Amino acid sequence: MLLMPFFTCHSVYGFYETFNSEHGMVMSFIKFAVLATFGEAIGLRIRTGHYNHAGFGLLPRAVVWGFIGLTIKLAFVIFAVGTPAFLAYMGFGDAPLVMKGSLTLSKVEVAFVISAAMNIIYAPVMMTFHKITDSHITANGGKLACLLKPIKMGGIMQNINWNVQWNFVFKKTIPFFWIPAHTITFLMPAEMQVLFAAMLSVALGILLSVASLKSGK
Repeated sequence: MLLMPFFTCHSVYGFYETFNSEHGMVMSFIKFAVLATFGEAIGLRIRTGHYNHAGFGLLPRAVVWGFIGLTIKLAFVIFAVGTPAFLAYMGFGDAPLVMKGSLTLSKVEVAFVISAAMNIIYAPVMMTFHKITDSHITANGGKLACLLKPIKMGGIMQNINWNVQWNFVFKKTIPFFWIPAHTITFLMPAEMQVLFAAMLSVALGILLSVASLKSGK
């Protein structure tokens, strides 16, 4: 429903496409601040029956997600260009050209490698950072002012439920959801990748929120 205007109103989609192409990083901040936070709210609803509660901290979560959105955009750019270049270095010289051509089996294979590289190298760091900030926000009662306080990295990392983080977040969501999902993303035209990534950010918020709630059991 949130994305319906992009498909039904040409003027809205036109503005979005122009703004995104001219201010990609700003749009990434806004996109993840809104949609990924919405995903977390849905995750909370699934577990508790409420979209928000005292101490949950929707506003600080939105700010953190906006920052994470900047790093996700950075990762997309780096891996979309760097992975085909690495494949060319390793002897698959046509990899960069394959990604610019029409849909073929070779393009699917290269897109899969791009997605796998990004999700194996970048995703665990991002997901762990999210878990740390999530714990920091909760420990400070969900107040916006917590963003100005230093994060107690050592204590939070010691208290992370690494069984859930490893066995659910890393071992299940990365290979069975994120790598296939981002393979599809990298096969899409650039303008469609943005919309698809926006929808995936909702799923990201839901999955990490559910993992966080499972850790608290």
